[in-house]
Amino acid sequence: MFNEKIGDIIEQIAQNYNEEFLAFDDPNRHFPSRAEIIEMLKDLQRVLFPRYFGTEAPCGAGPHYFIGETLTRIEQRMHPQVREALLFRDGASKPIEQIEEETSSICSDFFYQLPELQRRLFKDVQAAFDGDPAAGSKEEIIYSYPGFFAIFVHRIAHVFYEHNVPLIPRIMTEYAHTKTGVDINAGATIGDYFFIDHATGVVIGETCVIGKHVKIYQGVTLGALSLRKGQSLKGTKRHPTIGDNVTIYSNASVLGGETVVGEGSVIAGSTFVTESVPPNSRVTVNGISTRVDTRANSQTGPQYETV
Repeated sequence: MFNEKIGDIIEQIAQNYNEEFLAFDDPNRHFPSRAEIIEMLKDLQRVLFPRYFGTEAPCGAGPHYFIGETLTRIEQRMHPQVREALLFRDGASKPIEQIEEETSSICSDFFYQLPELQRRLFKDVQAAFDGDPAAGSKEEIIYSYPGFFAIFVHRIAHVFYEHNVPLIPRIMTEYAHTKTGVDINAGATIGDYFFIDHATGVVIGETCVIGKHVKIYQGVTLGALSLRKGQSLKGTKRHPTIGDNVTIYSNASVLGGETVVGEGSVIAGSTFVTESVPPNSRVTVNGISTRVDTRANSQTGPQYETV
C-alpha cells in the first residue's frame, strides 16, 4: 500500500515546500547550527566554571593555557554561527563583507564582556546559597541547580539579544527551557543576585525588567496581560518591572507592561497581580477575585499592606 501511495505523498509534500518559510531550493538560505550553539554553551560552562563540567586537571603552568585554548575553541564555533544568523536575516540586503565585519564585532564584544559576566554569575551563586538553606555548598549550586543553569544560559543569550542577533538567543534559551522547565526570554533584563528556587514552570517575558536581589519560586509567571494583538505588540513594554529585594512565591502571576512591583515587596503564592504594588508591600490572596485591591481590609482578591 505504501509503495502505491509514495509518489503522491512525495508530490504533495514537495508542493508544500512552496511555502516561503521553507525555501528548500534557495541556495542562500542560512541557519545557525543548534548543535554547535549547544556545544558552545558547554564550553562556556567549562571556562567559567573549570573542573565542574569537563575533564581538565590542574597543572603547574596555571589556568592561562586552558583559558586561552578554550576561548579559542569557543570563538571558532561562535563566529560561523553568528555569521549564519546574520546571513539568515540580512543576506539579501547586505554585502557579505559588511556581515563579516558585524560578525567579528559582535564576537569580540562578547568575549570582552565575558569576565564581567562571570562575576555576575558568581553573584547569582551567592544569592542561591544565601537564599536556600538546603544548599550544601556553592559547588552544589553550580554543579546541579537547574535554576542557576537557566540563569547562566540567559546571561549568555542576553548579550547576543542586545546585539540584535537573530535565532541564536532563542536557541540558547529554549535549550535551557527543555533542560530545566524555566523559560526566560533572552530579552529580559535581570539584575545581580538573582535566584530561582526549585526552578520549574517559571516564565519570564521578553520585556520584563528585574532588579537586584530578587528571589522567585516555582511556577511564577512574569508575563503579558494579553497577546491577542500579536505582532502589532512587538517592541512595546508587555511585561512587568520587578524592583530590588522582591520575593515572589510559587504560582504567582505578575502581568502587564505597566505593572511595577515596588522594591522590598513580597508577592504571596497563587496571586494574580495586574496592577502596580507600592514598595515594601505584601500581596496576599483573599476570596476569588484576581484584582489587586489597595484596601487593606478588602475580603476580595489579592490585597497589599505596607510592611
